[in-house]
Amino acid sequence: MTKPVIGFIGLGLMGGNMVENLQNRGFELVVMDLNQDAVTAVLDRGNAKQAGSPKELAEASDIVMLCLTTSDVVEKVVYGDEGILAGIREGSVLIDFGTSIPASTRKIGADLAAKGAGMIDAPLGRTPAHAKDGLLNIMAAGDPETFEKVRPVLEEQGENVFHLGALGAGHTTKLINNFMGMTTVCTMSQAFAVADRAGVDRAQLYEIMSTGPSNSPFMTFCKNYAVDGVSDLGFSINNANKDLGYFLTMVEDLGTRAEIAEGTSHNLNAAVAAGMGDGNVPEIFDYFLKLQSEAAQPNAVSA
Repeated sequence: MTKPVIGFIGLGLMGGNMVENLQNRGFELVVMDLNQDAVTAVLDRGNAKQAGSPKELAEASDIVMLCLTTSDVVEKVVYGDEGILAGIREGSVLIDFGTSIPASTRKIGADLAAKGAGMIDAPLGRTPAHAKDGLLNIMAAGDPETFEKVRPVLEEQGENVFHLGALGAGHTTKLINNFMGMTTVCTMSQAFAVADRAGVDRAQLYEIMSTGPSNSPFMTFCKNYAVDGVSDLGFSINNANKDLGYFLTMVEDLGTRAEIAEGTSHNLNAAVAAGMGDGNVPEIFDYFLKLQSEAAQPNAVSA
């Protein structure tokens, strides 16, 4: 059976490794990225072309894949004058691997459907190293017929491919997952900072807490930074802040409120404002430690 031609926009660390995996598996690629070095690396591996616009890429592709940073960027790539929507062919499928706002995803899906094209939202779990080996966790959603159409390609990219329901369910699940994970990191990092202020040894705190039900991989990531000074959770405070903002937007769209998420978002926003956005999420410990130090300072007394 002939492999579909895949158009891929977004050749960052995750997207670039996904493309390399697809090339290794014999797929023909049409690619775009603002970073020409990343594009050149793909072209040098062979069986790939560079597109001049998202429209041109969509016209040449059976499946269009996006691995982009924000919903705003996705919408610009889809709706621009030379965007995907202007060039996508009837019967083609757009797959969004990024983390996007579900309402935006459903809107794009409806507009694609009006042109006879399908859409799958398929946010990712695991790391760029897993992407290179085709071992990602993929949280896919969309109508069953469209999902089955692209399932063989997704299974070349993911060790675990889940179908979660109607379009938008993948992005919804990813945002819930990231809300839980980032809230856990903020909570544990603040716990270490409070322990420090109270004179409790951080290593001992971890030793005690890790023997009980609070133990988790996230606790270990936080301990690795707060106790050992090792920042080994490769997810930035900027990204966490963006995802919590998207989670709150989604909750608002659902007509409800998530106060715990509001607290997490407040702390992440504050850490970004303090210039810490490029650091990995457990490094928010430094922000909490600074807060504890500032709280300990006596108030200035005016003359």
